[in-house]
Amino acid sequence: MQFSRELRDDVASGRITVSIRLWSRPQVKVGGRYAVGSRQFEVDDIELVPFSSITAADVRKAGETDRESLRRRAAHAGPIEDDTLVYRIEFHVVGSAS
Repeated sequence: MQFSRELRDDVASGRITVSIRLWSRPQVKVGGRYAVGSRQFEVDDIELVPFSSITAADVRKAGETDRESLRRRAAHAGPIEDDTLVYRIEFHVVGSAS
C-alpha cells in the first residue's frame, strides 16, 4: 500500500492508523505486513463501506483535517460520492522493514 509523500512520516511514526481507498478489490490483507520507508505496518482490519459512514475519528486517524480533504485525497482513482463504496483500512506500525 502506497502513501503520499507528505503522509509517509506520519504513517511511519504511527500517527496515521487509517487509510481510505477507492479500489476495485483489496490490495492488502488482514495480518499482512507492508513497508513504509524504513518502517513496517500490519493491517488490522479492512471494511468495504460507503464513504458516508466515514467518521470524524476516521478522518483524524487518516491524517486529514476534514471529510472533504479525505474525499479529495482518496479520489485519485475516481470520483467519490457519499454512497461510493471505499475500503477503510486500519493498521499499526510493527517495526523496521527487513
